Amino acid sequence: MRRRSVLFAAGALPATLAMPFRRAFAASPMPPVLDHRVERVYDGQSYTDLSQEITKVRGLAAGTILVTFSTTSRNPAMTLVSASDRTRPATDVTACISSGRLQFSVRDNGVVKQNHLTRTMYDDGMLHSVAITVTSSGTTFYADGRPVLTTGQANFFGSAANLTALNIARSVDSEHPGGEGFYSGTIKRVAIYDRVLSAREVAAVSVRIDLVDFGTISSILNSNTPAVWLTTGDSITHGALWTNGWRSYAEHFQERLRWELGKPKHSDFVIDTGVSASTTNDLVAKFAERVSAFQPKVVSIMLGTNDAATASTGRDVYRANLRKLVANVRALPGGAVPLLQTPNPVDLNRWPNHTALADYVKIMREVAEELGVVLIDHHAYWLATNGGTVPLHLLGDGLHPDQRGHLFLAKKMIRDLRVFDPASRVCALTIP
Repeated sequence: MRRRSVLFAAGALPATLAMPFRRAFAASPMPPVLDHRVERVYDGQSYTDLSQEITKVRGLAAGTILVTFSTTSRNPAMTLVSASDRTRPATDVTACISSGRLQFSVRDNGVVKQNHLTRTMYDDGMLHSVAITVTSSGTTFYADGRPVLTTGQANFFGSAANLTALNIARSVDSEHPGGEGFYSGTIKRVAIYDRVLSAREVAAVSVRIDLVDFGTISSILNSNTPAVWLTTGDSITHGALWTNGWRSYAEHFQERLRWELGKPKHSDFVIDTGVSASTTNDLVAKFAERVSAFQPKVVSIMLGTNDAATASTGRDVYRANLRKLVANVRALPGGAVPLLQTPNPVDLNRWPNHTALADYVKIMREVAEELGVVLIDHHAYWLATNGGTVPLHLLGDGLHPDQRGHLFLAKKMIRDLRVFDPASRVCALTIP
């Protein structure tokens, strides 16, 4: 079976600039009924046949599938593990990476009992642990120790009759006896449990654990419930003047989220309340009208460029303001997730009054680490991708990103939130 998705695959993140995560816990849950820990690199043709162990999982009505892997390609369907009936078509229980997204499906003689995919993507070449738990009341997808998608369907191995084959990196049936959906990349571990692991237990067996806030953002991306995303900051977020008529980074993100991620996300809204010349002092004072009034679920804050050149927002004030803003976001009715974004570096030859900007960026990093906030570090990324120097070709006046700079900001934001696909119109966009 070819599993095609309507969404797109994620681009690779530089390892040194990857999304922050927490170390996995040392404790381990009770042993799985199947635990294949032979690390292997699969080349899109190779596979591991574990059919002699199919009796260990056949008939399970509930339990957990865990896979630790890293990819080397972006194929429409790459099987992580599949149990199937060799003698019939379309009878299988399969976990795979489908155009970047995590997919879990259960079919019995062509009848689809369950088929769900995330919008967040995991074919970025980084090492991930994913888990799928099935109870009598539903199915939960975990990625890197955090729940990212929950459905009401409750079908596991017991929902597909006469399973005779069990494979890593391919799926087989009567129509594809040689296999299909071959995997490219490394699979370090495949484990199947005859019980549902708790969230803590899933974290314990994950090679890395994302921040709680990152898991929440992923859940919002994967949910069909409408959400308000709010971006705020200064003239950069405002998109004032220097975009030269092109979209700002917030507008590019809006297109990626509200259109390219599919119809259920059309009812999400992205609101930009960036105001030219703003500092953190201004946002603290105007929080009610610039943030609270819109009842957001995610609040992105990019501030610091003006703070670094304003006497009234010295380093200590800036740090205190960021902490207060994070607390204010978390305290919004119904709860909201803060997201901090460092401002881009500037040309200090043209803007010598911004020499302290790097110190303010460092403070934002420290606050994010201290408070467990997701951080998108544009400042470090811009320098790292330009040999350690400020990429002047992305700036309109040496300080404000121009249309190319805003696209660069947007792609970094989209990539770090794991919804990047080089084939999408936003992600593939180039500006001459």
